[in-house]
Amino acid sequence: MLHGFLPSLLQGALLTLSLALASLGVAMALGLVACFAKMSPNRGLRWPAQWYTTLVRGIPDLVLVLLVFYGGQVLVNDLALALGHEDYIDVDPFVAGVLTIGFIFGAYLAEAFRGAYLAVPPGQREAALAYGMSPWQAAWRVQLPQMLRHALPGVSNNWLVLVKSTAIVSVIGLDDLMKRGGDAAGATKEPFVFFLAVGLIYLVFTSLSELFFAWAQKKLAIGVRQGVL
Repeated sequence: MLHGFLPSLLQGALLTLSLALASLGVAMALGLVACFAKMSPNRGLRWPAQWYTTLVRGIPDLVLVLLVFYGGQVLVNDLALALGHEDYIDVDPFVAGVLTIGFIFGAYLAEAFRGAYLAVPPGQREAALAYGMSPWQAAWRVQLPQMLRHALPGVSNNWLVLVKSTAIVSVIGLDDLMKRGGDAAGATKEPFVFFLAVGLIYLVFTSLSELFFAWAQKKLAIGVRQGVL
């Protein structure tokens, strides 16, 4: 049916999934840092975080991918040359993709985490401190678990968009699902068949993700009373 290109598409799908998971890890780390920086009373932390979330959300993802890949490659080689390294350094497309997508979605997750943090009643922290916990213990044992429950819908939505956004990394030469589908379509002159197959694989990823997040939401909601309207 796919003229023997199915194994190639599955390999590309595995690379795409690896790229998405690694990017999510970077995005969550950046999102948490930016979230707390935006809420900091220190303007030196608050303003850079504000600029980061504003600028990244206003620039197309494709522009950022090309900027990081090509501009980053120039920057790395200029720095290496300044340090006495004369050989040309190629930036790995996978690394560039992970850093770019993680950087982009870190800005979106910062807002999701910020909303989740503000949704936790401040009395929870005050009670933890009154109980004798340190500020770090209060944040880790009391605030963060409740924050995670509130942040999960936002993380879920951003993950679904992130998975689909990995397709743009094919423009920098990464042998992901989209690029392998394009190569197969070009070799067989059957673009509809192969891009339909690529779309169905992405649909499988997002459908399984929705099932996982629905399960996680139920687990985190155990013991939480739902208000009756």
